[in-house]
Parts: sequence; structure tokens; C-alpha cells
Amino acid sequence: MIGFIVRTAITAVALWVAVSIVPGLEANDVRTLLLAAIVLGIVNAIVRPVAVVLSIPVTILTFGLFLLVVNAGMLSLVAWLVPAFTVAGFAAALFGSVVISIVSATINGALTTG
Repeated sequence: MIGFIVRTAITAVALWVAVSIVPGLEANDVRTLLLAAIVLGIVNAIVRPVAVVLSIPVTILTFGLFLLVVNAGMLSLVAWLVPAFTVAGFAAALFGSVVISIVSATINGALTTG
């Protein structure tokens, strides 16, 4: 349970950084960020593996770069599921997913090595 809370908090912080940096990403308040973080965790656990498996041929042809598109799709799906969290287009979803990945990896790395 503690692990879930920590991962959700890290994702919420990463979403906050992405909303602050990337034009086209918007969240109404902190509750929206927490809800979006929970939904993103669920989407990444259930939908993303199916999307990754279905996109294996394209992922191989693009040397893995298509996974960025899959991540952007997952962020757009979260925006569709959480009304107070909005993504204005593919570019915002793409850059937002990159920022979220970098921030999450950085925080996770700092927590595990520290």
C-alpha cells in the first residue's frame, strides 16, 4: 500500500511539472493531479501493455520510438477519462509524456539510490 501511495505521489509531481512546463496541458487543482496520477497508473497497468504488444511491429521498425506515441496515447486517454485534466493535441501529449517519464525516472532514481 505504501508503494502505491509513493508511486502515485511521484506521478502527481511529474504531472505537475509537465503541466507547468508543457503548453497545452492543464489541470484545475491538486485533486485533479492526484486523480490523474491514479488513473494514469491504472491505464499504464492495464491498457499500455496491450497497446505495446499490438504495436510491436511498428515499434521494431521505428527502433522503439513508437513507444513515445504509445505513451502520448496513454496520457490522452487519461485526459479523456479525467474531465478536469486536459491535453490540447498530440504534441502536448507527446512532450508531456516525455516530461512525465523524465521526472518520474529522476525522482525514482533519487529515492532508490539515496
